[in-house]
Amino acid sequence: MKKLPQILIGAGIILIFSSLVLLIYIFAPVAKVEINYRLNEPKKTISQIKPLDKEFGIVIPKIGANAKIVANVDPYNSNTYQLALTKGVAQARGTALPSQLGNMFLFSHSSVNILEATRYNSVFYLLSKLKKDDEIFVYYKNIRYEYKVIDTKIVDAKDVSYLNPKPGEKTLTLMTCWPAGTTYKRLLIIAR
Repeated sequence: MKKLPQILIGAGIILIFSSLVLLIYIFAPVAKVEINYRLNEPKKTISQIKPLDKEFGIVIPKIGANAKIVANVDPYNSNTYQLALTKGVAQARGTALPSQLGNMFLFSHSSVNILEATRYNSVFYLLSKLKKDDEIFVYYKNIRYEYKVIDTKIVDAKDVSYLNPKPGEKTLTLMTCWPAGTTYKRLLIIAR
């Protein structure tokens, strides 16, 4: 009987230690991004960042985002877009390309639930830090397209009206879940 409390205490210590290791493993990528952002303001300029993909990629200097864009992803098919989001930012099927008039719609995770936090990238985790006139650069077929933020919106998760093209305008819409790590709402950054 005297050994049982010692065994329970030992098991408790092991469980606490294991939980701490698991929490660090899960939240380290997001914490690293947030700490890096806070320590390195002002952010690098575009001339200091080498794009990961000049064929189709995005760079947002203020938040240090730099990713490949996966083209023509069905935004209504979870299996398809979840696979694309393991590789980079997704461009919604049927929306404009940088060389075309219309709205180019890009989406990515801000972060995801605890069980999948390290499976998907969180390129847009700091998207909420963008303000009016911040720069966004999209590379397409080795040409750099420059956009400036004009508006920020938080919309209902079921609202898909922002996917509709804007005739006669060349715009870029970035979308991620809001608040980060939930699917409650969507944060939209609109740039021209």
